[in-house]
Parts: sequence; C-alpha cells; structure tokens
Amino acid sequence: MKDRVTSFIFPALSLLGLVALWHFSIDLFAIPDYLLPRPSAVISHLKTGYIDGVFWPHFAFTLQSTITGYLLGCVSAILVGAVLAESRTFEKCFYPFIIALQSMPKVALAPLIIVWFGYGAASKVVMVALMCFFPLFVNTVVGIRQTDRQLVSMMQSFSAPASLVFFRVKLYAAAGHIFAGLQISIVLALIGAVVAEFVASSKGIGWLIQSSLANFNTAQMFAALLSLVAIGLVGTQTIQFLHRRVVFWEQAAPMTALPE
Repeated sequence: MKDRVTSFIFPALSLLGLVALWHFSIDLFAIPDYLLPRPSAVISHLKTGYIDGVFWPHFAFTLQSTITGYLLGCVSAILVGAVLAESRTFEKCFYPFIIALQSMPKVALAPLIIVWFGYGAASKVVMVALMCFFPLFVNTVVGIRQTDRQLVSMMQSFSAPASLVFFRVKLYAAAGHIFAGLQISIVLALIGAVVAEFVASSKGIGWLIQSSLANFNTAQMFAALLSLVAIGLVGTQTIQFLHRRVVFWEQAAPMTALPE
C-alpha cells in the first residue's frame, strides 16, 4: 500500500514542481507567449477543448484510427511472426521483403499511402498498422524461437501434435516478448497516426497541432500534445495491466515505453 501511495505522490510532486518552474521561468526570462505559453493558457485551451467540446471530434478521430491500426498491425504481426518462426521455408521466401518494408522510412511512405487509401481514416489506420507491425513481429519470432527445447522435446516424446506444442508451450514462452512488443507499439501507433494527420487530414489531434503552428497558437499546441500524452499513458498502463494478468507466471520488472 505504501508503494502505491508513493508511486502516485512522487510523480505528482514532480509535476507540480515542473509546472511552477515553467510558470516562473516565463516571467524571469521574459519569454513571449508564442514561444512558450503560460500553464494557465494551456489549461484554458484544455477547458475549451474538452469541457466546451471543441477537441472531442479530433480526439475521437485520432483515437479511433490509432486503436484500429494498432489492433490490425498487432494481430498481423503475431500471425506472421508465428508462421515465420515455425516455418523456415516461409522465412526464406518472405523475411527479406519484410526487412525491406521496415527499412523504408514510414514518413516517406505516407504520401503514397494517402494516394492509395485517401484522406480519410483508412490511410491513418494503414500508417498506424505499419508502424506497429515490425517491433511486435520481431518480438514474436524471438520469443517463440527462445522456447526451452527440453520442454518441446518432452511434449514430442508424449506424441503431442505440433499444434498442441505451439499453443501450450511455445506461445506461453513467447508471451512476455509479445507483451513487450505490444508496449513498444503503443508509442509507435500514436506516432503513425499523427504523422498521417500531418501529411493529409482535416481533423484529428495531428491536424490541431498543424493548425496551431499556422496560427502560432502554442497554447493550443500544448493542449493537443497533452491529449496525445493522455492517450499514450492510458494505452501503456492498459498493456501493463494485461501483461500482469495474462502472463501472471512472470515476475518481470515493469516495462518501459521504449527499449534502451
């Protein structure tokens, strides 16, 4: 109980200290509002955005495309990763193409994705799915191939079918790696959604940031960025909660959003 209280109090105190430093630094160094807005101005835009309802359509658009693309990319990564880990023939045929696709900067692919899938939500979903795919794909392959060979041999000695060995041994062994990939993909999903909205969109949090830049409205830009932070925090906490519940046999240290 004490650890839970301190894990909340310490970040809260740090946040208050940073906000106070932010507020007094503006007066101390005479920083203009178009470079760094006051915290009160950011709070005012958050009120206008979420209490008055201005931001909700943009928030919903980004959230919907992020979740849909995340699910599509993650499911595809697990399926392809599982097949590749189990089939050397599939690996020889398709792994070079997967590496080639990953080596392409997704920002460079964004205009082509817009041409193929249009200016609506579909292009954002595709961009998010591409961003999420590779980290989870690699973690799935590594996790399955690091299965204890003695466990596999034991199952095979009892004439267990390959499907049973995969679902009862290999998938369980890879679960920790898969959840680590899911954790990393949360951050990449938001990056993909925002990049796609930067390139071509008429709504979304990325569009809000772009329009704020055009008007030098940095307070609104900060409010939009805090909205992305909220989505990312909720997403990472959700995956961590599921990790603890699903992979309950692991006593792993808490995962970070991105690897060192």
